[in-house]
Amino acid sequence: MCMNYSDYFILMMEILGTVSFASSGAMLAIQRRMDVFGVTILGVTTAVGGGVIRDLILGITPPSMFRDFKYALMAIVTSLVIFTLMCLRRQLFSGNFLIWYDKVMNLFDTVGLGVFTVVGMNTAVQTGYGDNYFLLCFVGVVTGVGGGMMRDIMTGTMPYIFVKHIYAVASLAGALVFVLFYRHVPEIVGMLLGAGTVIAIRILAAHYRWNLPRVS
Repeated sequence: MCMNYSDYFILMMEILGTVSFASSGAMLAIQRRMDVFGVTILGVTTAVGGGVIRDLILGITPPSMFRDFKYALMAIVTSLVIFTLMCLRRQLFSGNFLIWYDKVMNLFDTVGLGVFTVVGMNTAVQTGYGDNYFLLCFVGVVTGVGGGMMRDIMTGTMPYIFVKHIYAVASLAGALVFVLFYRHVPEIVGMLLGAGTVIAIRILAAHYRWNLPRVS
């Protein structure tokens, strides 16, 4: 079957999100001193976990990752590459690298969050739920944050979305932008606007240390 430009664009976004989230999961696993199997499992879980939850909500069974192995394979390869680099360059976990570690993790998470939020919503639209805006937004946010939540729980860490900067709220904002525009602009433009909104909010939140209110 021939793919059009829109299909290629969505594929590229899915690849970008998969690699970004797999990198995030693998780096956290290495920081937690997991072995190569643990690093790989955490990378794959972070990359495809949100998509599995999305598919189950939408009634897509078996989930896409089991019907199309390329995403899990990309996550495995990405995790192994990062593990190998860290084994060969152990000094990366000392000195200046630690200063940049949080920034690198934040960048991977930000890109993955933006991409998977709109990819999840586009999947819901293609499945026939384009008129259910609540479902679109819910599925978008779950796709964006699901893998990261599973990653944090598996490492015994308080889920990132509950404690640091503006995370799920950024995903929701991007989802609302997508819902607002996707019927009035080409599919690619709508996805770019939604993902761009998520990424912009996340970068600003990290830079200016924005957080939601909490009890002192």
